[in-house]
Amino acid sequence: MRVPHNAHVALVDGERFVLMRNRGQPFEPRLEPLRELDLELTNSSAGVRHQDPAGQRNGSNDIDELAHGAVAAEWLNKRALAGEIEALLVVAEPKILGEMRKHFHGELEARIVGEIPKNLVGAPADAVAQALVNA
Repeated sequence: MRVPHNAHVALVDGERFVLMRNRGQPFEPRLEPLRELDLELTNSSAGVRHQDPAGQRNGSNDIDELAHGAVAAEWLNKRALAGEIEALLVVAEPKILGEMRKHFHGELEARIVGEIPKNLVGAPADAVAQALVNA
């Protein structure tokens, strides 16, 4: 996958949000970790319709995970609207990526250069870069 020079790479799962930037070339990314964001879960309605009966019976649910995806999308929206993100590649667990898409602003959507439905949040920068090349 082509990752433009200076593009942001957002790694998101149900609990963590890591932001990186490509300091390398489009087909030879060199990712620089920028920061891990600690987001407050404010979108408690995210994922309410996605609760499965089995998860509800055993006391677990993924509302908080999906809310984390929604809040991550809102954070990215604000940065795109402020002109702080020119190009963005989103790498997220498939269900989180699906939830994020529901919350993407049109301005952010125009800046998204790719999406990878995979959890790479805990992977080192070199492993993430290799996954982007292979995508």
